[in-house]
Amino acid sequence: MKKLINEPSAVVDEMLDGMVAAHPDEVRRLPDSNVLVRNDAPIEGKVAVVSGGGSGHEPTHAGYLGPGMLDGAAAGEVFTSPTADEVSEMVQACDGGEGVLMVIKNYEGDVMNFETAGELAEMESDVEVAQVVVNDDVAVEDSLYTSGRRGVCGTIFVHKVAGAMADEGGDLDEVQRVAQKVIDNVATMGTALTSCITPEKGEPTFDLGDDEIELGIGIHGEPGVERVDMTSADDITERLTENVLDDLDLDPGTEVATIVNGMGGTPLSELYIVNRKLQSILEDEGLETWNAWVGDYMTSLDMQGCSVTVLELDDELKELLSHPVETTALTVT
Repeated sequence: MKKLINEPSAVVDEMLDGMVAAHPDEVRRLPDSNVLVRNDAPIEGKVAVVSGGGSGHEPTHAGYLGPGMLDGAAAGEVFTSPTADEVSEMVQACDGGEGVLMVIKNYEGDVMNFETAGELAEMESDVEVAQVVVNDDVAVEDSLYTSGRRGVCGTIFVHKVAGAMADEGGDLDEVQRVAQKVIDNVATMGTALTSCITPEKGEPTFDLGDDEIELGIGIHGEPGVERVDMTSADDITERLTENVLDDLDLDPGTEVATIVNGMGGTPLSELYIVNRKLQSILEDEGLETWNAWVGDYMTSLDMQGCSVTVLELDDELKELLSHPVETTALTVT
C-alpha cells in the first residue's frame, strides 16, 4: 500500500487539522472532536443545516461548509459513522435559535447515531431538530449497511437545496420540505473499475479482476449488484443511466440537473467522456438538462469509477440550486 499518510489511526485527525490549516477563515474544529463547523457558526436567526458520516468521501462532508450550504459536518473514522455524542455537539454548536436540519445518508450506523444525537441535543439544549434521510441509490433495495436504498451522491443536491432555503430565511419546516423534495426526485447509480483501499486494512476491500467492473457499487467499497467484463465508457454510461431513468420515470420535456461524480481515482477527462454520453441519452429521451456537474463530489477513497445522478427539477428547485454558495469544494455565484 502506498498512501500519503503517517499512522492509519491518525488519518482523520490529521486530515481535519489540515483542512482547518488550509481554510482558517472558513471553518473551525470543535475542541476534542472530529466536527468542523462554519467559522461564523452559529448564525443567529437562521436554520442550521448539518450533515456528516464516515470519512473517505471527501470533499463530502466538510468541503460543503459555508454560506448557502452546510453549517456543520461530523467526520467519523474511515467508512464509519460519527458518534452520537459528536453529532449532538455539532447540532448544538450550529443552532442559531431557528432549529437544525440533519441530512443523513441511509446507512444504519448513520441513521441510528444521528437520531440519537438529535434526541440528546433536544434534551440538553432545547434545540428543535428535524431530519431527512437520503436514499437515492437505485442499485439495491437492501445492502450490507442499509435497510432500504443507500444514500449516495444525490446527497449533494440535498445539501445545496436545503442550505439555500435556510440562507434565504426559510423556517425549519420549509428547509426540511425542500430537502425531502430533492430526495423524492433524485436517483443515482455507480460503478467501480477498481476497489478502494482503506488505510487500516491496506488492501482492496473486494477482489476485482483486471478485466472486470462492478455495477451498482456503494460508497464504502461495498460490491455492486453485477460483475461484468470491462467495456466502453458509452456502454457503462448506458447501463447506469438506464437504471436511473427507469427509477425516475420522467416525461419528455422534463428539466433535470445531473452529476457525473468521480469515486476518487478517476481522471476528470474520463468523467467528461461519461457526461458526453449521459447528455446524449437524456436528449434522446426528450429530457432537457438545465445544469450538469462533473467532478469529484462524493468519493470512495482511491476507487476508480463513477456514478450518475439525475434530479427532476421544478422552478423552486432551479431557484435554490442557483442560490449563491461559497464553500471550499463548491462555489456558485
